[in-house]
Amino acid sequence: MSYFITSTILFVAALIIIFWIHNQYHLDIIVTPAKPPINPPLISICIPARNEENNIRRCAESALAQDYPNLEVIVLDDRSTDATLTQLREIASRDPRLIPISGSDLPEGWAGKPYALFQASAAAHGEWLCFVDADTFLKPEAISSVYAKTIETKADLFTTMNQQILGSFWEKVVMPLVMTALSVGFSPRKVNDPKTRDAIANGQFIFIKRSVYNAIGGHESVKDQIVEDKAISEQVKWNGYHLVVADGMQVLSTRMYTSLPTMWEGWTKNIYLGLRDHPSMLLLGAFGATLALVAALFLPIWPVLGLLMYIKTGDALALGIIAQALTVFGVLIFMRTRVARAMNISAWYAWTTPLGAGIFASMMLTSAWKVISGTGVTWKGRLYKPK
Repeated sequence: MSYFITSTILFVAALIIIFWIHNQYHLDIIVTPAKPPINPPLISICIPARNEENNIRRCAESALAQDYPNLEVIVLDDRSTDATLTQLREIASRDPRLIPISGSDLPEGWAGKPYALFQASAAAHGEWLCFVDADTFLKPEAISSVYAKTIETKADLFTTMNQQILGSFWEKVVMPLVMTALSVGFSPRKVNDPKTRDAIANGQFIFIKRSVYNAIGGHESVKDQIVEDKAISEQVKWNGYHLVVADGMQVLSTRMYTSLPTMWEGWTKNIYLGLRDHPSMLLLGAFGATLALVAALFLPIWPVLGLLMYIKTGDALALGIIAQALTVFGVLIFMRTRVARAMNISAWYAWTTPLGAGIFASMMLTSAWKVISGTGVTWKGRLYKPK
């Protein structure tokens, strides 16, 4: 009886947690395709690129293919050692709107990406600055659509969550779980509420009014921040400007990582650093890692334990334990199937949830250890040791 009572408590708790986690994605503002505006202001698209030969051509050409009639595209080559700059110069020879810039050495006290964006913004002339990662690709109507929604919402900084392009097996196993965790950690409704201090931005796409960017001190104000997108959003919102996070999946897509090693490097950098300055969020992150480990280790063996109990004792309550375990696992798979379909991958990847949860928990714990121990994090060939 005691085993059945324990199983019942776990059964109820698991269902509550599963339903709660999968009902936190509230991106109420959606960017839909819009026509180019009349008499549009100049927009400067600023793209930082460090060893991005696999992405930069597609990214830059998608920026140049915009139907928005008044823009410039500035790409800051951040000391690349591959063919990034060569490709940029070839594209620029065909389209003068592309301005490739060779970045200077990283000064002391600066992190790499903030300095790259600082240099790009210094060369920009636009009334609006649009920071786009080199692994992000714009549909032709993207800038027109974002500009229209920005004006509609009266945003000073407008950022989007993009459609994630998932190619490899490991991307499809891990990335859906990471995206779900982010929706729990940072509520879009709270971010969009000017009465709260919750602030987040997606560095893959940040659209900001130049006057506001200058007023907060630009990227120089967050020069030592590895997770600079979150830091810049806090500077905007905490200084009284209007921050908006929206669903941009209809007009923007991103291929963040292409393998398990690149995901591991990227997320161990981001996860803990994005939470470490907020104790409540850090606790939520630790709770999330624990849940992920439980899902990875316990859920698959829960029905097995019930079956072993039934074989050993023949107690009918063991059948109840098996039914509870299978119900929880079934509900979880159903929810993960919905997430998989929303991310345009096969619903069969829902069955890899325990594997993905184990990897996600490992990334969270590794990330925390790297910062707490002083080991630091590595990104794009640079080692950072946050204070």
